[in-house]
Amino acid sequence: MDIHAQLERLKALDAGGMYMKDFFHTWDRQADEIEAVFAAAQAFRMIREQGVSPRVFDSGLAVSIFRDKSTRTRFSFASACNLLGLTVQDLDEEKSQISHGETVRETANMVSFMADVIGIRDDMYIGKGHAYMKEVASAVEEGFADGVLQQRPTLVNLQCDIDHPTQSMADLMHLISHFGGIEKLRGKKIAMTWAYSPSYGKPLSVPQGIIGLFTRFGMDVVLAHPPGYTVMPEVEQIASANARMSGGSYARTDRMEDAFSDADIVYPKSWAPFAVMEERTKLVENSQWDGLKELEGRCLENNAEFKDWECTESLMDLTKGGNGLYMHCLPADITGVSCTQGEVAASVFDRYRVPLYKEASWKPYIIAAMIFLARFQKPAEKLAQVLEKALPRIS
Repeated sequence: MDIHAQLERLKALDAGGMYMKDFFHTWDRQADEIEAVFAAAQAFRMIREQGVSPRVFDSGLAVSIFRDKSTRTRFSFASACNLLGLTVQDLDEEKSQISHGETVRETANMVSFMADVIGIRDDMYIGKGHAYMKEVASAVEEGFADGVLQQRPTLVNLQCDIDHPTQSMADLMHLISHFGGIEKLRGKKIAMTWAYSPSYGKPLSVPQGIIGLFTRFGMDVVLAHPPGYTVMPEVEQIASANARMSGGSYARTDRMEDAFSDADIVYPKSWAPFAVMEERTKLVENSQWDGLKELEGRCLENNAEFKDWECTESLMDLTKGGNGLYMHCLPADITGVSCTQGEVAASVFDRYRVPLYKEASWKPYIIAAMIFLARFQKPAEKLAQVLEKALPRIS
């Protein structure tokens, strides 16, 4: 599909519900809005690859708030904002007045005087990350209504305790590119499986994001994990409802082999059990550090009982034609490379290293599309103007 056909596709989609709205979870968005993000992401990639500047802002600020460590998402957000013409300023809470007791409501307004977008990553504690994002969104909404802010910045969820929409949408965009179209995903089987890790506290938002999004496109989604490693039941309910509406399926198994069997795509990734994440949050809330240390030891012991949950060559042989596509959000725990034993065999990871990097490369374009659709009421017309001007990115 060429760039003009992509713009016609974007024009035909009803993405009006995204204008001046925040992006929290993929399941909050209508089907046309999700597809509009994909269409805009593809258009931005094509425009940039043609050497044309896609900057739609002459000035403006993008505020990033990372309350957890990040490489890909942090740089993807910065890349996306730069692509659009926005300057990124990271809010370092240790260097701000937050450490002196400044409230979330005050901070949100003080950083937003000229901001078009706020990107937040807060994924560590169940019941906290999404709640924090909602509080920031409420604060800037109030600031705009009161005339404190000239404009109301859009909030983009860069990962919370519930969903990781920029990751799951970049992952699905990778599949659209790999298989040759969104319609080609119907009937494809994806195994979203737990895998062993020598750490215990990995968030639930990646597997939840995958099952909450991929079930919308007629895919056969299988969630696999050992006993006890459950995700949030409400997200599983969303996945089941999505599958019924799309004509796909959603299933759960406690055998990694069953999930891999005849799978078109596999996504082996460690996460902490939902119950553990709830317990962890309560311990931190009450400053029970000894209890937190005991919980970590207990969880690591439990993890060690499932070291055989590793993506190996023999498991990959079970996939469709022995040639299933391996995916990961990165960084992966690679056996014999980043750890003694981990999520994936080194030979499997190395064989799929280039596709993995291509998978990650979609995230800046997905984030750019989310911001763009929230700030421009007629996105296809705006991109047509960009193409008409055809300003060179490098002059």
